[in-house]
Amino acid sequence: MSVIKKPLITEKTVAYTEKGMPKYGFKVELSATKEDIKRDVESLYEVQVASVATMIVRGKARVRYSKKGVLRGKSSNYKKAIVTLKEGQEIDFYKHI
Repeated sequence: MSVIKKPLITEKTVAYTEKGMPKYGFKVELSATKEDIKRDVESLYEVQVASVATMIVRGKARVRYSKKGVLRGKSSNYKKAIVTLKEGQEIDFYKHI
């Protein structure tokens, strides 16, 4: 089973690719290790990974006002991985569409 949930296409990751930097972001399982992420990216996208940086993003507190009063909640925590590919490598997220 893959530890990668989905690719993260944000302003920052798009700016990396526009500048020619081979960095891509992925949302991954909280229990995933850097080696697991590297193995999955290399097998799914058929590229060579140079390095993997991970971070846990804490969920935001949410407040909503309704007729029943103030409803408080929190979005889920998730782990984000920034994968740097070796020179000349590229991932095309849209080729299977």
